[in-house]
Amino acid sequence: MNGSQVKIDHVSKEFGDFIALNDINFTINQGEFFTLLGPSGCGKTTLLRIIAGFENPDDGAVLFDDTNVVGLPPNKRQSNTVFQSYALFPHMTVFENVAFSLRLKKIDNATVEEKVLKYLSLVQLEEHMYKKPNQLSGGQRQRVAIARALINEPKVLLLDEPLSALDAKLRSSLLVELDRLHDKIGITFIFVTHDQSEALAVSDRIAIMNKGNVLQIGTPFEIYESPATQFVAQFIGETNLFESTVVKCEGYKAKTGEEYMVTLNTPALGLQAQLTGDTQATKEEDKNILVTDYEHTDEGQKVAFTIRPEKIRITLEEPNVNGRKDINVFKGVVEEPVYTGFQSKFYIKLEKTGTIVKVFKQHTNYLDDGPEIQWKDTVYISWSAEDGYIVEDIEK
Repeated sequence: MNGSQVKIDHVSKEFGDFIALNDINFTINQGEFFTLLGPSGCGKTTLLRIIAGFENPDDGAVLFDDTNVVGLPPNKRQSNTVFQSYALFPHMTVFENVAFSLRLKKIDNATVEEKVLKYLSLVQLEEHMYKKPNQLSGGQRQRVAIARALINEPKVLLLDEPLSALDAKLRSSLLVELDRLHDKIGITFIFVTHDQSEALAVSDRIAIMNKGNVLQIGTPFEIYESPATQFVAQFIGETNLFESTVVKCEGYKAKTGEEYMVTLNTPALGLQAQLTGDTQATKEEDKNILVTDYEHTDEGQKVAFTIRPEKIRITLEEPNVNGRKDINVFKGVVEEPVYTGFQSKFYIKLEKTGTIVKVFKQHTNYLDDGPEIQWKDTVYISWSAEDGYIVEDIEK
C-alpha cells in the first residue's frame, strides 16, 4: 500500500463563538507518521474529524494528493479511522468484525478469507479469530479495530487517541505495534494524542496544538530541544522556564556554525554564584546568565529562558569551569531529593533568590543505593550556554 500526501489548506472551524481551528495550514508527507499533539480542547480531534469527513470546515480545504476531499463522505475518501472506543460489533467474531466492510461490498468468500487472514496476521491475532470482542483484552480489541481499518487498504489511517483507554503497560506494547505496522505497510498515519511520550516515541513529525492554533511542527528532537513558544517548552517534557530581558547579543562561532551569545537578566535566578578566581573587577553584568541562540535578539527584548532539568549538572563542590565564561553556575540548597531508581530528581532552592530549580541526574550505575547528595545539602548547579535556549513568545 502507498500513502497519500495530506494538505491542510487554511482550515478554520467555529462552533458558535468558540474557535476550534484558526487558519490551520500545513502538509503531511506521503507515508509519514504524523502526530497531532495537544491538551484537551486544543482542536486536534476536530481537525482529524475534518480530515476523515465527519465534519466540514467553515473555510479552507483538505487535499489528498492534490484532490480536495471536502464535501466527500468518509466512505468516499481514501482514509479509515480507528476510534478510542474500538467500535466493534459485540455479536460478531473477530473474523467477521474485520470482514464486515468486505461483506458490504459483496466480495467473494475466498477473497474475504484471504484478506482477513492477511490483516489478522499483520496484527498478530490469527489465534483469536473466532472469539467475540468480550473475550479479548483491551489491547487485542484495539488491534482488531486497526485490522478492520486497514483491510480496505486506505492510503491514510486516522488514529483518534487509540491508546487512551488502555493501561500504561498495554499502551506501551501497542505503541510498539503501531510503529511496526507503519514501517511494514508504509501508508500515511495521522495520530491524535494528548500524551507527549507517545508522540515523541513514534512520530516522524509532530504538530503541537493549543487553543485552535498550530504552534510548532517538527521532528521529536526539534520539538524537545528547540521549542518555539513557552507553551511548547512547558508541554513537552519537564523544564525550568524563566522570564528574562536581553542585556546583550553578540556574534558567536559555535561548533555547529555561526550563532549568537546572548546575555540575559533573569530576576528569578538572580546573579550567578561567586567562584574562586572571581575578582573585585568582575562586573555585575558578567554574572548574568549566558545562552546561545540561532537568531539575533535585540537589547531590552522580553524573552523566556528555558533549561531542561537533565541538562543541569549538580555537585557538592564548586565546579571547575577552567576560566570558561559560557558556564552558568548557581549555588543553592537541596529542598527535596526524589530517588526514582534510574534517576534522581533534585529541587534546588537558589541561595540568592529562593527560586526552585529542577535538576535530574541520570544514574550510570544501576546498583547505586541512592544519591550521594542529600536533603539540605548545599550544592552548585551549572550548565553550558549551549544547553539552554530562548523562547521569544512568552504569551502562548
